Amino acid sequence: MLEIQNLTKRYGKNLAVDHVNFVVPDGQVGILLGPNGAGKSTIIKSIAGLLRFEGGVGIQRMNSRSLEAKRIFAYVPELPAMFEALTVREHIEYIRRAYNSSITDGEVDEMLTRFELHDKQNKLGNELSKGMMQKVSICCALAIKPKVILLDEPMVGLDPAAIKELKQVVLELKASGVTILISTHMLEMVKDLWDVMFVMEKGKIIGEYTRAQAKDQDIEDLFFAITGEQGQNKTGGEQS
Repeated sequence: MLEIQNLTKRYGKNLAVDHVNFVVPDGQVGILLGPNGAGKSTIIKSIAGLLRFEGGVGIQRMNSRSLEAKRIFAYVPELPAMFEALTVREHIEYIRRAYNSSITDGEVDEMLTRFELHDKQNKLGNELSKGMMQKVSICCALAIKPKVILLDEPMVGLDPAAIKELKQVVLELKASGVTILISTHMLEMVKDLWDVMFVMEKGKIIGEYTRAQAKDQDIEDLFFAITGEQGQNKTGGEQS
Protein backbone atom coordinates (compact mmCIF):
# COMPACT_ATOMS: atom_id res chain seq x y z
CA MET A 1 0.00 0.00 0.00
CA LEU A 2 1.11 3.52 -0.83
CA GLU A 3 -0.39 6.31 1.29
CA ILE A 4 0.09 10.03 0.65
CA GLN A 5 -0.97 12.07 3.67
CA ASN A 6 -1.37 15.85 3.52
CA LEU A 7 1.72 16.14 1.37
CA THR A 8 2.67 19.79 0.98
CA LYS A 9 5.69 21.29 -0.75
CA ARG A 10 6.71 24.93 -1.03
CA TYR A 11 9.48 26.45 -3.11
CA GLY A 12 9.96 29.72 -1.28
CA LYS A 13 6.57 31.44 -1.42
CA ASN A 14 5.33 29.19 -4.23
CA LEU A 15 3.01 26.40 -3.08
CA ALA A 16 3.77 23.57 -5.51
CA VAL A 17 1.74 20.83 -3.79
CA ASP A 18 -1.17 21.69 -1.50
CA HIS A 19 -2.16 19.08 1.13
CA VAL A 20 -2.47 16.16 -1.27
CA ASN A 21 -3.97 12.88 -0.05
CA PHE A 22 -4.42 9.62 -1.91
CA VAL A 23 -4.02 5.87 -1.46
CA VAL A 24 -3.06 3.08 -3.84
CA PRO A 25 -4.06 -0.25 -2.23
CA ASP A 26 -2.09 -3.49 -2.38
CA GLY A 27 -2.22 -5.17 -5.75
CA GLN A 28 -3.52 -2.13 -7.60
CA VAL A 29 -2.14 0.19 -10.27
CA GLY A 30 -2.55 3.90 -9.64
CA ILE A 31 -2.09 6.44 -12.42
CA LEU A 32 -0.99 10.01 -11.62
CA LEU A 33 -1.99 12.49 -14.32
CA GLY A 34 -1.85 16.23 -14.89
CA PRO A 35 -0.49 18.95 -17.18
CA ASN A 36 2.93 20.54 -16.80
CA GLY A 37 3.14 22.55 -13.60
CA ALA A 38 0.37 20.56 -11.91
CA GLY A 39 2.74 19.22 -9.25
CA LYS A 40 3.20 15.65 -10.49
CA SER A 41 6.99 15.82 -10.55
CA THR A 42 7.07 17.25 -7.04
CA ILE A 43 4.82 14.43 -5.79
CA ILE A 44 6.97 11.82 -7.51
CA LYS A 45 10.24 13.21 -6.15
CA SER A 46 8.74 13.53 -2.66
CA ILE A 47 7.57 9.91 -2.65
CA ALA A 48 11.00 8.83 -3.91
CA GLY A 49 12.69 10.73 -1.07
CA LEU A 50 14.42 13.25 -3.32
CA LEU A 51 12.71 16.32 -1.82
CA ARG A 52 11.97 17.59 1.66
CA PHE A 53 8.24 18.05 2.23
CA GLU A 54 5.55 18.48 4.86
CA GLY A 55 3.10 15.64 5.50
CA GLY A 56 3.69 11.94 5.20
CA VAL A 57 4.29 9.12 2.76
CA GLY A 58 3.50 5.59 3.89
CA ILE A 59 4.99 2.44 2.35
CA GLN A 60 3.16 -0.66 3.59
CA ARG A 61 2.09 1.38 6.64
CA MET A 62 5.69 2.38 7.38
CA ASN A 63 7.17 5.86 7.14
CA SER A 64 8.81 6.12 3.71
CA ARG A 65 11.92 7.55 5.33
CA SER A 66 12.51 4.40 7.38
CA LEU A 67 15.11 1.86 6.30
CA GLU A 68 12.50 -0.89 6.38
CA ALA A 69 10.31 0.99 3.90
CA LYS A 70 13.22 1.81 1.60
CA ARG A 71 14.11 -1.88 1.35
CA ILE A 72 10.74 -2.72 -0.25
CA PHE A 73 10.31 0.40 -2.39
CA ALA A 74 11.56 0.75 -5.97
CA TYR A 75 11.69 3.83 -8.19
CA VAL A 76 12.13 4.11 -11.96
CA PRO A 77 12.90 7.78 -12.75
CA GLU A 78 11.91 9.51 -15.98
CA LEU A 79 15.57 10.19 -16.76
CA PRO A 80 17.68 7.15 -15.85
CA ALA A 81 21.24 7.67 -14.66
CA MET A 82 23.89 5.00 -15.13
CA PHE A 83 27.30 4.43 -13.59
CA GLU A 84 29.59 4.97 -16.56
CA ALA A 85 32.12 2.30 -15.54
CA LEU A 86 29.65 -0.46 -14.58
CA THR A 87 28.27 -2.97 -17.05
CA VAL A 88 24.56 -3.69 -17.39
CA ARG A 89 24.97 -6.84 -15.30
CA GLU A 90 27.03 -5.03 -12.68
CA HIS A 91 24.29 -2.43 -12.24
CA ILE A 92 21.88 -5.17 -11.26
CA GLU A 93 24.48 -6.86 -9.06
CA TYR A 94 25.12 -3.54 -7.30
CA ILE A 95 21.41 -3.23 -6.51
CA ARG A 96 21.18 -6.87 -5.40
CA ARG A 97 23.98 -6.36 -2.89
CA ALA A 98 22.83 -2.91 -1.75
CA TYR A 99 19.33 -4.19 -0.97
CA ASN A 100 20.41 -7.70 0.05
CA SER A 101 17.88 -8.93 -2.49
CA SER A 102 16.94 -12.59 -2.77
CA ILE A 103 16.89 -12.42 -6.58
CA THR A 104 18.82 -15.33 -8.10
CA ASP A 105 21.25 -15.39 -11.02
CA GLY A 106 18.64 -17.31 -12.98
CA GLU A 107 16.01 -14.67 -12.31
CA VAL A 108 18.45 -11.96 -13.41
CA ASP A 109 19.12 -13.88 -16.62
CA GLU A 110 15.39 -14.23 -17.26
CA MET A 111 14.82 -10.51 -16.66
CA LEU A 112 17.67 -9.52 -18.99
CA THR A 113 16.27 -11.81 -21.66
CA ARG A 114 12.76 -10.39 -21.31
CA PHE A 115 14.06 -6.88 -21.94
CA GLU A 116 16.47 -7.96 -24.71
CA LEU A 117 19.51 -7.06 -22.64
CA HIS A 118 21.10 -10.48 -22.18
CA ASP A 119 23.44 -10.06 -25.15
CA LYS A 120 24.25 -6.53 -23.97
CA GLN A 121 24.93 -7.33 -20.32
CA ASN A 122 28.65 -6.53 -20.66
CA LYS A 123 28.10 -3.08 -22.15
CA LEU A 124 29.18 -0.17 -19.95
CA GLY A 125 26.80 2.46 -18.70
CA ASN A 126 28.32 5.10 -20.96
CA GLU A 127 27.74 2.90 -24.01
CA LEU A 128 23.97 2.63 -23.60
CA SER A 129 21.24 4.36 -25.58
CA LYS A 130 18.39 6.13 -23.78
CA GLY A 131 16.11 3.16 -24.37
CA MET A 132 18.67 0.70 -23.06
CA MET A 133 19.27 2.84 -19.98
CA GLN A 134 15.53 2.83 -19.36
CA LYS A 135 15.46 -0.96 -19.57
CA VAL A 136 18.38 -1.27 -17.15
CA SER A 137 16.67 1.13 -14.75
CA ILE A 138 13.52 -1.02 -14.85
CA CYS A 139 15.54 -4.19 -14.28
CA CYS A 140 17.32 -2.62 -11.30
CA ALA A 141 13.96 -1.69 -9.77
CA LEU A 142 12.59 -5.18 -10.29
CA ALA A 143 15.74 -6.72 -8.82
CA ILE A 144 14.75 -5.35 -5.41
CA LYS A 145 11.57 -7.50 -5.51
CA PRO A 146 9.63 -4.48 -4.25
CA LYS A 147 6.27 -4.39 -2.50
CA VAL A 148 5.69 -0.84 -3.80
CA ILE A 149 7.05 0.50 -7.09
CA LEU A 150 6.92 3.99 -8.57
CA LEU A 151 7.38 4.44 -12.31
CA ASP A 152 7.78 7.94 -13.76
CA GLU A 153 7.03 8.01 -17.51
CA PRO A 154 8.42 4.46 -17.77
CA MET A 155 7.44 3.89 -21.42
CA VAL A 156 9.13 6.98 -22.87
CA GLY A 157 12.08 5.88 -25.00
CA LEU A 158 11.12 2.20 -25.05
CA ASP A 159 10.59 0.29 -28.27
CA PRO A 160 7.23 -1.45 -28.87
CA ALA A 161 8.53 -4.86 -27.74
CA ALA A 162 9.83 -3.41 -24.45
CA ILE A 163 6.55 -1.53 -23.87
CA LYS A 164 4.62 -4.77 -24.34
CA GLU A 165 6.96 -6.57 -21.93
CA LEU A 166 6.74 -3.80 -19.33
CA LYS A 167 2.93 -3.92 -19.45
CA GLN A 168 3.07 -7.66 -18.84
CA VAL A 169 5.48 -7.15 -15.94
CA VAL A 170 3.10 -4.58 -14.39
CA LEU A 171 0.23 -7.06 -14.62
CA GLU A 172 2.38 -9.77 -13.04
CA LEU A 173 3.41 -7.45 -10.20
CA LYS A 174 -0.22 -6.50 -9.67
CA ALA A 175 -1.27 -10.15 -9.54
CA SER A 176 1.37 -10.81 -6.88
CA GLY A 177 0.03 -8.02 -4.67
CA VAL A 178 2.59 -5.31 -5.45
CA THR A 179 1.40 -1.69 -5.25
CA ILE A 180 2.21 0.31 -8.39
CA LEU A 181 2.05 4.05 -9.09
CA ILE A 182 2.68 5.24 -12.65
CA SER A 183 3.08 8.91 -13.53
CA THR A 184 2.49 9.34 -17.25
CA HIS A 185 0.95 11.40 -20.03
CA MET A 186 0.72 8.37 -22.33
CA LEU A 187 -2.86 7.44 -21.47
CA GLU A 188 -3.15 4.99 -24.33
CA MET A 189 -0.31 2.96 -22.83
CA VAL A 190 -1.98 2.46 -19.44
CA LYS A 191 -5.64 2.10 -20.42
CA ASP A 192 -5.55 -1.66 -19.76
CA LEU A 193 -3.47 -1.42 -16.58
CA TRP A 194 -5.01 1.13 -14.23
CA ASP A 195 -7.23 0.54 -11.20
CA VAL A 196 -7.39 4.08 -9.81
CA MET A 197 -6.49 7.42 -11.39
CA PHE A 198 -5.57 10.71 -9.73
CA VAL A 199 -5.68 13.95 -11.71
CA MET A 200 -3.66 16.94 -10.48
CA GLU A 201 -3.99 20.61 -11.29
CA LYS A 202 -2.30 23.57 -9.60
CA GLY A 203 -0.88 21.43 -6.82
CA LYS A 204 -4.12 19.66 -5.87
CA ILE A 205 -5.93 16.45 -6.70
CA ILE A 206 -8.96 17.65 -8.67
CA GLY A 207 -10.36 14.26 -9.61
CA GLU A 208 -10.14 10.61 -8.65
CA TYR A 209 -11.75 7.60 -10.28
CA THR A 210 -11.57 3.87 -9.74
CA ARG A 211 -12.00 1.54 -12.68
CA ALA A 212 -15.22 0.29 -11.08
CA GLN A 213 -16.60 3.84 -11.03
CA ALA A 214 -15.49 4.44 -14.60
CA LYS A 215 -17.22 1.28 -15.85
CA ASP A 216 -16.79 1.31 -19.64
CA GLN A 217 -15.64 4.93 -19.92
CA ASP A 218 -12.33 5.50 -21.69
CA ILE A 219 -9.50 6.82 -19.50
CA GLU A 220 -8.94 9.71 -21.93
CA ASP A 221 -12.60 10.74 -21.71
CA LEU A 222 -12.40 10.69 -17.91
CA PHE A 223 -9.23 12.78 -17.93
CA PHE A 224 -10.62 15.42 -20.26
CA ALA A 225 -13.92 15.53 -18.37
CA ILE A 226 -12.04 16.26 -15.14
CA THR A 227 -9.63 18.82 -16.60
CA GLY A 228 -12.09 20.47 -18.97
CA GLU A 229 -9.72 19.97 -21.92
CA GLN A 230 -11.27 19.97 -25.36
CA GLY A 231 -11.77 16.64 -27.09
CA GLN A 232 -9.76 17.73 -30.12
CA ASN A 233 -6.66 17.85 -27.91
CA LYS A 234 -6.76 14.10 -27.38
CA THR A 235 -3.40 12.88 -28.59
CA GLY A 236 -2.81 9.92 -26.28
CA GLY A 237 -2.58 12.03 -23.12
CA GLU A 238 -2.69 15.51 -21.72
CA GLN A 239 -0.82 18.29 -23.41
CA SER A 240 2.59 18.84 -21.87
